[in-house]
Amino acid sequence: MPFTHRLLAALVAVLWGVNFLAIHASLEHFPPLFLVALRFVLIAIPTLLLIPRPDVELRWLLGYGIGFGTLQFLFLYWGMAAGMPAGLASLVLQSSAPFTVLLGAIVFGDRISRRQLSGLLIASSGLAIVGGQRAEAAALLPFLLVLAGGLGWAIGNLANARAKAPNPLHLTLWMSVIPPIPMLALSLVVEGPGEIGDSLTSWGDPSAVPALIGLGYTIVLGTLAGSGIWTWLMARHPAGVVAPFSMLVPVVGMSTAWLVLDESVSPGELVGAAIVVLGVLLGSRLGRSAAAAPIPHDAALPTGR
Repeated sequence: MPFTHRLLAALVAVLWGVNFLAIHASLEHFPPLFLVALRFVLIAIPTLLLIPRPDVELRWLLGYGIGFGTLQFLFLYWGMAAGMPAGLASLVLQSSAPFTVLLGAIVFGDRISRRQLSGLLIASSGLAIVGGQRAEAAALLPFLLVLAGGLGWAIGNLANARAKAPNPLHLTLWMSVIPPIPMLALSLVVEGPGEIGDSLTSWGDPSAVPALIGLGYTIVLGTLAGSGIWTWLMARHPAGVVAPFSMLVPVVGMSTAWLVLDESVSPGELVGAAIVVLGVLLGSRLGRSAAAAPIPHDAALPTGR
């Protein structure tokens, strides 16, 4: 992989890591369920008008939109609104990697290599340590909600992989068409028209401008730029070469949350975080022969935050 491409991969990790600060800023003003709907409707409208529907089976498009778009961000935003620190959320969401391996084996009979199994067990032990630390701090529910977000991302990964979209970026954009209606309906029931209306009219509130900047960052840099660069890289290099750069996301997320939000992390959580990163990195690496193999034209490509 050329040095410039490595820099691009690292840039994506930075964009996605900082994205958790942007989400935090948006959640200071918008209710979480409505924020999910708002995030995706702003992508869905131009997508419906300008982007042709990808040539994939409808079930995989729906599965990708429900898993990656709806369930992941429903539980991620809910968990962060309930008190999950932005930095730790960036780490716990990496549970999507072992969840993807496990669900693929259970539902589709995908083979798990010994390296993947070892990585799965290591990452799970790290998450258990972080969960135990969160439980001691009486913040277990937000941790479990973000963990459920990782499960949603894994469901989306499996649907994405089986869609085999000729243009993966078009699939990513069309995925955004799925979440707005169910999330808006859920927001109306749970959060109510009053809370939604207040968030759309209280522009004099000090949190309004940072929330809008955060929302813009999430859409333009976190989703469109980050996913676009990542898709471009994955189309040109083996997955095992590019994917490990995603392990920089929680490093950036936790570091920036410490610097900007003054979030503190206990020594036990730091140990658990290191174990999670080690496990996911081990499970996502390919052997030398696999890493040297070219990527098929129709290979499924992961997307980011």
